[in-house]
Amino acid sequence: MPVGAAAARVAEARSAFLTDESVEPGVVRAPILASWTRSRNFQVPVDHLDLPYETAFDSDSLLARAAGPILAEMSDQLATEPVSVILCDDDGVVLDRRSTDTKLNQGLDRIWLAPGFSYAERYVGTNGIGTALEGRGPALVFGHEHYVEHLEDFACAGAPIRHPVSGKLLGVIDLTCWRREANRMMVAVATNIARRIEETLLDHSGRRELSLLHDYLAACQRNRGAVFAIGDDLLMMNDQARQLVDPADQSSLLSHAAEALSTGRRRQLLVDLPSGAIARVQTRPSWGEHGVHGGVLHVQLVAAEAAPTRSLSLPPPTALPAAVGSGPLWTKCVQAVDRHLQAREWLVLEGEAGSGKRTLARATHQLRNPAAHLRVMDAQDFGPRWLADVREELETGNGGTLVLCHVDTLPPDAMRALADALEPHRESTDPERPWLVATVDRGREDTAADMIELLDSFPRTIEVPPLRHHIEDVAELVPHLIARLTRGSDLTCSPEAMRVLMRNRWPGNVEQLYQVLRKIVARKRSGTIAPADLPAETRAITRRVLTPLEAIECDAIVDALLDTDGNKAEAARQLGMSRATIYRKIRGYGISLPQLADSR
Repeated sequence: MPVGAAAARVAEARSAFLTDESVEPGVVRAPILASWTRSRNFQVPVDHLDLPYETAFDSDSLLARAAGPILAEMSDQLATEPVSVILCDDDGVVLDRRSTDTKLNQGLDRIWLAPGFSYAERYVGTNGIGTALEGRGPALVFGHEHYVEHLEDFACAGAPIRHPVSGKLLGVIDLTCWRREANRMMVAVATNIARRIEETLLDHSGRRELSLLHDYLAACQRNRGAVFAIGDDLLMMNDQARQLVDPADQSSLLSHAAEALSTGRRRQLLVDLPSGAIARVQTRPSWGEHGVHGGVLHVQLVAAEAAPTRSLSLPPPTALPAAVGSGPLWTKCVQAVDRHLQAREWLVLEGEAGSGKRTLARATHQLRNPAAHLRVMDAQDFGPRWLADVREELETGNGGTLVLCHVDTLPPDAMRALADALEPHRESTDPERPWLVATVDRGREDTAADMIELLDSFPRTIEVPPLRHHIEDVAELVPHLIARLTRGSDLTCSPEAMRVLMRNRWPGNVEQLYQVLRKIVARKRSGTIAPADLPAETRAITRRVLTPLEAIECDAIVDALLDTDGNKAEAARQLGMSRATIYRKIRGYGISLPQLADSR
């Protein structure tokens, strides 16, 4: 433990680190130096604390309930010691603090180490709570080892708490005391408390999983077909499920089913799978003492129910030459567009700006009719000549493709004129009639009568997903776009930079990714792209890569908050969730909107 001269050397090393001077080897422990580096990358202020506060943190979570009796027992045992026992969730938010020492409690209040405040490393820098979360292991921080100068009077030891079945990080148990009272046994005590909490969690999980197992076995006995059971940290399937449902389809199937099970009601779903097959899914929730904890699925493939094996799945889609991506959501969209082209059905592609609507239409045409005529026309160029060209393409299309972009930007009289031009051809059975695709930006479409009349000419609408909903495709898009920008030069993206790009929310979608890479290529034509080469706009990242279902849920929460001017209680009501849940999800997804600052 650093005391006296040793503590002074650590203080000097910290000052040297903060002024970009070299740190004397052996003075600072390696985990602390690594944490200092992360803290600097997080741009944590060193001279003051700036902590987020959650007014509705979930103090009744499974973690809090499991830890409560153990914290009470430890608080009694340490009643004569100036030490505080602190429980935090996986985002560093303090859920509970136990201490009988008045002066210590006052000191902790001054540094906001209290329920509701987050001590994550990205806010506070090096400390026992945040550093244990980032390092995924026990952390011991003394005095000047803290990154922020106001914490040097304290010592803290944190130990992570993991789910006993899945291994998922649930939170941290922390012991904090005055630096002069600290010793290295603190981390052993914290680790022991964390293990006891995990044992209690195992008891809770065991009961839930036993209930789910009972429901699953009963379903297998009743049904001869494919049966799945899903819980928070558990997935079971029988042999028929393994044979019937292709592994590439399982993620999409389970995402839809999990959303249905969360309602607590039995449901029957029809799910379009990435392979092109359609699944009929019957969901049966499983209940426990604290509500729904997953459920059982009975699955049939509608396409060809009599076949007994995986051969039921339709052949995998043909990759489009220009529309890069193989994620389930993007693949499903690509397949749907391809089906409509082969049926020669006119189509509206709706999606956010930059999501790839025009590229998808062009790529589908190039795949199926590469020798046929292709014409792309932007409605922003509307005028008499533009409308005459549309009529000419419809009359002399010769089986080609006509793409009309941004039709939602047309003024009302232009929409009426375009609808009149399309009307004579919309019901035509002429095999030479061109395949017509219109693109509409999501969120900007008009519901006025003129827009509705125009869209009535198109019997089908397909939503093109935003990039954040198929973020796994960034790994394929980046090398593809780099190759386009460099025309084959030897420039690659490092795994570290790719992780940053995959954790971005990409509000401008594929177009924004393209522009980011264009900026990089303008400065660097060969070699390897490192995180330092990425422009500032890529720094707004999530803590982890969101699954497609999580990304959709995150968007729904953002939309609800915007609709309610940041009123979280009203947004929660609209979404059918509790106020505590929406606060937890806002924190978990890292949602930050300007109007949320003063809205409760």
